[in-house]
Amino acid sequence: MAVFPDPGNPQTMTHLPGDGTPRAWHPPYDLRVTDPDHASDADAGAVYDAAAEAYAGTVGTDISPATEAAVDRALLAAFAEIVGRCPGARVADVGCGPGRVAAFLAVRSVDAMGVDVSPGMLAVARRAHPGITFEEGRLTALPLADHSVAGVVCWYSIIHTPPDELGPVWAELARVLTPDGHLLVAFQAGVGEAVHRTEAYGTKAGLTSYRHSPDAVVRGLSEQGLHVQARTVREPELAHETAKQAFIVARSGSSPGLR
Repeated sequence: MAVFPDPGNPQTMTHLPGDGTPRAWHPPYDLRVTDPDHASDADAGAVYDAAAEAYAGTVGTDISPATEAAVDRALLAAFAEIVGRCPGARVADVGCGPGRVAAFLAVRSVDAMGVDVSPGMLAVARRAHPGITFEEGRLTALPLADHSVAGVVCWYSIIHTPPDELGPVWAELARVLTPDGHLLVAFQAGVGEAVHRTEAYGTKAGLTSYRHSPDAVVRGLSEQGLHVQARTVREPELAHETAKQAFIVARSGSSPGLR
């Protein structure tokens, strides 16, 4: 399978499945910036359930240059190195989708597992990566014990969470991280605006995503005792990107009680 930009439409990527037939992919966060009135749209988990096979067939089940720029992949590799300093320490890919980040970490000798709200996505992830554990859960209710993982990756997992609802997400991530644990968050950057698609991923359901403010994300993490160590914002450069991309690395306090 090959994924490459469609020069006729900079908002799409074109996918060549095994039979070589091009198919266009429109990401759920492009084209229209709207007001937050779309918050009552279909639950994102249900949309991804309906679109799981199509999503994986287009985006793939592994990190690739077609979906992640060189900077993105370098940050993931650096994160794998950071958490790999503690042999045997577990890392959670939360909002894992088809398990792309968990697989990226696993091949770098990280004990990675995945969590997602969508049973359909979890089925795809388990089939694609049978050696990795995947469990169902929400960003605000992870199936993990207190202080049980040395690292957490939220790779575009917060894009369907409104800015004013991120507080409980940060609190949950802080809860599951071990002392001196690390967090990597990736998201489309903006000022909190909502972006709506009416037929996301070929389904008939609407889906709203949010371009979060990096400053607001840093403040939210800091309020939960997560100390920001690195912050990167890059310009859109891939065919499906219409916004700046932000990446934040943070570390939990050295004591479980430090929040």
